[in-house]
Amino acid sequence: MKSAGFIFTLAAGLWLAALGRDQWSDWVDATQLPPLALETSVEVKDRTGTLLRAYTVSDGRWRLAIQGAEVDDGYLRMLVAYEDKRFWTHSGVDLWAMARAVKQAALNGRVISGGSTLTMQVARLLEDSGTGALDGKFRQMRVAWALERRLTKDQILQLYLHLAPFGGNLEGVRAASFAYFGKEPRRLTPAESALLVAIPQAPESRRPDRAHGRAVAAREKVLARAMRDGILAQDQSVAALTEPVPHIRRAFPALAPHFADRVVAEDPAARVHVLTLQAGLQKSLEALAKDVIAGQGERVQLAMVVADHGSGEVLASVGSAAFQADHRQGFVDMTQALRSPGSTLKPLIYGLSFDQGLGHPETMIDDRPMRFGTYAPQNFDRMFRGTLRMREALQLSLNLPAVQVLDALGPAKLLSALDKSGVKWHAPGDQPGLAIGLGGVGISLEDMVQLYAAIARGGVSLPLTHTMQGQQEPGQRVLTAVAAWQITDILAGLAPPPGAPQNRLAYKTGTSYGHRDAWAIGYDGRHVIGVWMGRPDGTPVPGAFGADTAAPVLFQAFARLKRQLDPQPPAPAATLLVSNAELPQPLQRFQSRAQAMAGPGNGPAVAFPPEGAEVELLPQGLLVKVEGGQAPFTWMADGVPLAVAERGRSSLLSRLGRGFVTLSVIDANGQSARASVRLR
Repeated sequence: MKSAGFIFTLAAGLWLAALGRDQWSDWVDATQLPPLALETSVEVKDRTGTLLRAYTVSDGRWRLAIQGAEVDDGYLRMLVAYEDKRFWTHSGVDLWAMARAVKQAALNGRVISGGSTLTMQVARLLEDSGTGALDGKFRQMRVAWALERRLTKDQILQLYLHLAPFGGNLEGVRAASFAYFGKEPRRLTPAESALLVAIPQAPESRRPDRAHGRAVAAREKVLARAMRDGILAQDQSVAALTEPVPHIRRAFPALAPHFADRVVAEDPAARVHVLTLQAGLQKSLEALAKDVIAGQGERVQLAMVVADHGSGEVLASVGSAAFQADHRQGFVDMTQALRSPGSTLKPLIYGLSFDQGLGHPETMIDDRPMRFGTYAPQNFDRMFRGTLRMREALQLSLNLPAVQVLDALGPAKLLSALDKSGVKWHAPGDQPGLAIGLGGVGISLEDMVQLYAAIARGGVSLPLTHTMQGQQEPGQRVLTAVAAWQITDILAGLAPPPGAPQNRLAYKTGTSYGHRDAWAIGYDGRHVIGVWMGRPDGTPVPGAFGADTAAPVLFQAFARLKRQLDPQPPAPAATLLVSNAELPQPLQRFQSRAQAMAGPGNGPAVAFPPEGAEVELLPQGLLVKVEGGQAPFTWMADGVPLAVAERGRSSLLSRLGRGFVTLSVIDANGQSARASVRLR
């Protein structure tokens, strides 16, 4: 039957050739072609074009987009030589090849070689018309002639590279290369090329994962033909025969699965998404997460985010230790979940207080039992350290000093700073109270990394981005450069976890109420990394502390990111680098809001310039006036002392620049007043 089919096909071709040229041409032009626009897999790639994750097309097949230039040239030459030697010269149907096939079939009583060209194979694959039926073969010839008229040879070859079957739900050479070799087909060995040439001739019976022996034999046949045709030298062919044929079908890349799902959902129409991630780093951190969680119990989960805080680009995002439905709820992206940040907001609280002239890293503050109305916070270890420097209070992550500072600032100030940094937060009630400073607010890991990136960037926010979009415009200023540097200097003074390098990484840990969340966030002069550990369902993890569980992972993540930390920037010129005794008297000891309100007499007020004013900055400086309070006065601009021990009520402040500035005046009793103005 098969030889009869070839005879019929040849006869049909000769009959068509016998028709008048015009009639035949009109008949070909009238051919109704199947759709030529192929659906290809949605792909998510890293910044270098490395495939992170791909998705099957609508019918569940893997069909990855590819250009001819992206395929190994040796494979293309081997393919054309084996399947269709005259591909570049015939018009779609190779009558000489058909005649040879018919002759061989007649002499041997069976099919020895096929007469289908690559163009005819494309026609068959486009219409899924089968191979043996006579009417199907006749249709393939007509479609092949029509394709050759409407497409270039390169376009036809590209269709074959997309549609060639490789067993199961694999279509196209790129999908096959990933499935059998785990790599792009840009660089294929002769043995790999030969296998990919052989499989489409009988895709189910030559699948190396299910019919290994037949796959080996088919590859040998292609290699022998390639050596005979001069495509391979004898030594190359011999070496190729020793290369093992894969026994298994590999899984397609699935790096950053949570992140990939998110970006595809954001833009479902796009076929390719190029992200800022680094595939190598992503793979390394996913392996780290899996190793860490292995000994943490079946319900504990881990998430990580790595970003370049200079550009805002996310370099890695690990939503969970494994993307699977298990007791750890691995399908949940824990970089996006709202969780209690514990003590990780304390650096922002202290930084805001430095900006407002309420304190300095060397300012002394009390750590003792106290109440704030009905709110009576406790330190995590329920111990008290007495009087100590603000620097030490932050490094020890003491709750009572932090609440005192937040009480003086006001919770609204903290929430406003979160808004400026681009953090999306959730707090219960219409007017969140002081508990937000100790974790009484919901924030995601990604947003916490964005907040610390703002501190690392000198106090200026910049939204994290996952797309390659060039230089971003900086956002709002959250802290002054001086306060941001002071916080960095404090956090870089923290002792690293046992066994970690002494590398001056600026970092902060946090543990939420009930041991539900363990955090560690750190940064150097270029990168910021955030780590979260806990249970996705929010149940407690007894004994879990940020310093003990999350911090070691943070340092391991930095070790996988780079060999050496990038140095932190130097202190801004306006930074006051002095001991406590050398500070202006009002800054030597912190005064709580209650102490300030109970101070002797009326506190000071900024008489000029008034709150919200727009004032012209004169060459000699800015004239300021204070009313009330008790001399001497200290004037500060954005937390930097500009005039100390002023006896008069008028002062001339120099070293100011144009733009928005917060002026603070502190009297001899430590009472203060502020006014935010714009200098032009």
